[in-house]
Order: sequence, then C-alpha cells, then structure tokens
Amino acid sequence: MTEHEAFDEPWALAFLPGTDTMAITQRGGALVLRDPDGAVREVSGVPDVAVAGQGGLGDIIPGPTFDDDGTVYLSWVERGDGGSGAVVGRGRLDVAGAALTGVDVIWEQTPKVNGDGHFSHRLLIDGDHLVVSSGDRQKFDPAQDMGGNLGKIVRLTLDGAPAPGNPWADEGGVAAQFWSIGHRNPLGLALDADGRLWASEMGPQGGDELNLIVAGANYGWPEASNGSHYGGGDIPDHAPGDGFEPPKAFWTPSVSPGSLLIYDGDLFPAWSGDAFLGALSGEALIRVDLEGESATVAETWPMGARIRAVAQAPDGAIWLLQDGDGGRLLELRPA
Repeated sequence: MTEHEAFDEPWALAFLPGTDTMAITQRGGALVLRDPDGAVREVSGVPDVAVAGQGGLGDIIPGPTFDDDGTVYLSWVERGDGGSGAVVGRGRLDVAGAALTGVDVIWEQTPKVNGDGHFSHRLLIDGDHLVVSSGDRQKFDPAQDMGGNLGKIVRLTLDGAPAPGNPWADEGGVAAQFWSIGHRNPLGLALDADGRLWASEMGPQGGDELNLIVAGANYGWPEASNGSHYGGGDIPDHAPGDGFEPPKAFWTPSVSPGSLLIYDGDLFPAWSGDAFLGALSGEALIRVDLEGESATVAETWPMGARIRAVAQAPDGAIWLLQDGDGGRLLELRPA
C-alpha cells in the first residue's frame, strides 16, 4: 500500500478514459484532477453545492462518450422548496484546461425534505442506461412510497428520462424511474462480469447489506432489516415468504459500507469477480467472494481509517480514498 496526497473530505474518484488523470470529488464542493506525478488541479465550473451533514458534492463518472466529448455525470445536493435533495447533472470536462462546462441537471430526488442524511446518490453507467441510488433521507416510509423516488434505485436513459422497460413503466409518473424499491442508504453500485447489478447498503443499527439488485424487487426497508432501530427498537428480520428480497451478505454489527467495486483486473487474478467494500465505521477494506448469485464474506483488512471510496485503475491496481479531513489517497498493488 502506497500513501499519496491528502484531500479535504474526499467522496469519490474516477479514472478518466484516454487520459492518465484521476478525478476526485470533495464533499465541500471542489472537484480536482490528479495527474500521475501527484500534481492536483482544481476544476472550474462546478455547480453550487449545499453542504451539511452527509450532503455536498458526491459522485463522478465518465460517460460512455468521454473519449470523444468529455461527458461526465456528477451528483450533488441542492436546496429548494421543502428542504434539500440530491441531483444528477451532465456536463463536459476539459481535462487539459481543468474546466467543467455545460452542466445541466437531468434528475433529482423528489420530494425535497428537511434533514441532511441518506442522499446516497451513487452513479453507474450500464450500457445506454444511467443507474442512480437514492436514499430514504432518514424518513423511513418513503422507501415504500410509489409517489416519490426516495429509497429507490432508479434506471434512466443517459438523458435522465425513465428508461423504457423499467418494472413500473406502465404506472407513469415518478414510478416509471424505479428499478427496485425498499432501500435505506445504498452507497455502492457495481456490475459483475455477467451484467448483474449489485449494491452495498448501510443498514440501521446492524444489518448492513450487499444486495443483488433484481428488477422490480422490494428490499424491505423499513419493514424488514437484519438490524435494529437506533435506540434498540426492533425491526423484523428478513424471512422466507415475507415478500421482500433478502441481502446476499450482511453485517451485524455495522461496518457502514460506503462504496463498492467488483474487481476484473489482472494484477490480482485470484480476486477476479470478487466484491470490495470500503467500510466507514468498520475502518476496513472487505473482500466478498461472489459466485454467481451467492456472496460470502472472505477477508476483512483493518485499515486504521474510514474508507470512503474504492476504485480499480486501468492497470488493475486498487485505489482507495480515506474519509474526512486529510483523507489520503491509497494505492494497492501486489507485494
């Protein structure tokens, strides 16, 4: 493990195709570019961000056409009528000039509510679809409410419209966005080699989850969880026949998974196809062995710090971001 630069509350990192540059978001609203020599440049043109609690600047991913036009997708928190909520924007990133231009909001959490937690707003490109995780905003019941997109995983076109063929497309309205429902705070999204979608999700007091996301499935929150409410209030555990999709792996006590990677590189061939979760409260990197649709927790490496993000470099190295002020960028390679 090699320690690199420190950042101010780093949240996400992305390797930019066709370049040797890494993009890193910082919760306070700054987007920076890191060059291979360690030089860090701040990007101009980043939208105004509402920073409070868990909210701020969130994820960044390159679009499928990044090589040609610099398209990137960003998530952040904004304020408006009713409170705050996450939004997703699309713009163009000029790497040489460190400038972001033409950012348009293409999706937003609805409704906006008070409070500053459980935005989720992780992003993933799946072919010609954009997948967004939308947390319950610590409001519980909206995860089961078909009239809003809180507590859901949504599947959109690359323009931000509900994707044709979604499970509730015929209902129209906001429900046409939904791919799955009943989520609390899903902070990691990844595809396996067979195109299956997986999500890591923070549970309440205990009951953190790794879920295989099935179109049209209900993951139970807040009606079912293998954890308990803070303060000790009981929540029914996942059980056969309860109508909810159970997790493939779960953690009690909590480890607070803040990110998810499914590895497909060459540097660590024994881990090909395995999932890696960065643990916040658990201060660890966790490897989960994935075999088809089953998941087994395999290894937990104590890291001595909260791990906010985990990503795979084009050469197969694994990179991590520590959480918080002075969170370091870490590079993992075979000894």
